[in-house]
Amino acid sequence: MMNFNARLSAVALACACLPSLSFAADPSLANPAISAVLDGYYQNAERPMAERVEGFGLGHTELALSANIDDMFYGKLTSVIEVHDGETEVGLEEAFIQTLAMPYGFSMRGGRFLSDVGYLNNQHVHTDAFSDRPAAYRAFLGSHYFDDGVRLDYVAPTDLYWAMGVEAFKGDGMRAEDEHGEREFKNVGVYTAYTKLGGDIGVSSSWQLGLSYLRNENGRLTAHEEHEEEVVAEAGHDHDHSHAARYTGENTYMADFVYKWAPQGNYKYQHLTLSGEYFRVSDYEPLDDHDHDHDHEAVDDHDTAKPDAHTGWYLSSVYQFSPNWSAGLRYGQVDTHLLHDEHFDAQKLKETEVSLAWHHSHFSTVRLQYTNQQGTNFDGITDDNVITLQYVMTLGAHGAHQF
Repeated sequence: MMNFNARLSAVALACACLPSLSFAADPSLANPAISAVLDGYYQNAERPMAERVEGFGLGHTELALSANIDDMFYGKLTSVIEVHDGETEVGLEEAFIQTLAMPYGFSMRGGRFLSDVGYLNNQHVHTDAFSDRPAAYRAFLGSHYFDDGVRLDYVAPTDLYWAMGVEAFKGDGMRAEDEHGEREFKNVGVYTAYTKLGGDIGVSSSWQLGLSYLRNENGRLTAHEEHEEEVVAEAGHDHDHSHAARYTGENTYMADFVYKWAPQGNYKYQHLTLSGEYFRVSDYEPLDDHDHDHDHEAVDDHDTAKPDAHTGWYLSSVYQFSPNWSAGLRYGQVDTHLLHDEHFDAQKLKETEVSLAWHHSHFSTVRLQYTNQQGTNFDGITDDNVITLQYVMTLGAHGAHQF
């Protein structure tokens, strides 16, 4: 990772080279849309696998540039600035081009971008109704999965909205642990396929259902018997700030739904959103173990039966009861297995979250959130109550949020 000064200089140079650009309502190459999202917070404790740490911090702050390149292509660049352990980190979350004029409902995207698996993943985290992604996202997708690759989308000419797509990614952030550098990973490590179906129920309601599959060619664990204590330590808090997935497997299956209601379809004054997702991650045992028959019964006092799959899910309800106030309730849990010596230890994390947000406008939000976390043998996490005070402010031109 290049140092902060070099990266900041690059950003400053880009801004200096565009002194005459204005914020564009209809962005084009000569008049691109420029925006920034400021995310700051105070939190009284840490959460497992989360990007926010205890105390004051800078969250997912973004600087974005987007425009139609011509009548055939659209491009977007999104950089992210975060602070961790007193150091400022600058990363690149999006840098892609997308076609605008392919026939028959097809489109293509190439570069670095957010995968379209699941419901939340293709949305920027500042659009969420809670301060962090659900535990299942943090465990299996590194909070939000973005990568270098290509995508082919298709929208069917049907009365109901029906979209489908496939993706291929480099997959570095989805690799299984290899702290000793003993594996040869595949250069194209992740393939996805998904479909989404949605429609309206009268004037006031709408819905969407989705199914996704993620194939991770580098997701299976490698046995390192002589280094097991180090492996367990690596699976703890050392990588809490990383955007990489914490629990991987070769096959991940996802199902999602969302229902939205607003009186007469007018979301400005009042609306309700219900959503949920389910994850199942399988085939993560080391190949040496996978090739042998194992007793499915527990071998000692711990829950060490042969694991079937990591699983996770959440249910969320967010109600905006006035133009300036909204409240949210979310419950989720993950059940994972951690390799220890020659067996797997079962882990469970449960999270109950309540949020209250004040929105002065579409561009400014101040959120107070309470989280109760309960961990059973989960990376050493004990039960805790977490209070988060967060602000999210948007400057400049900003595109509409997804459904």
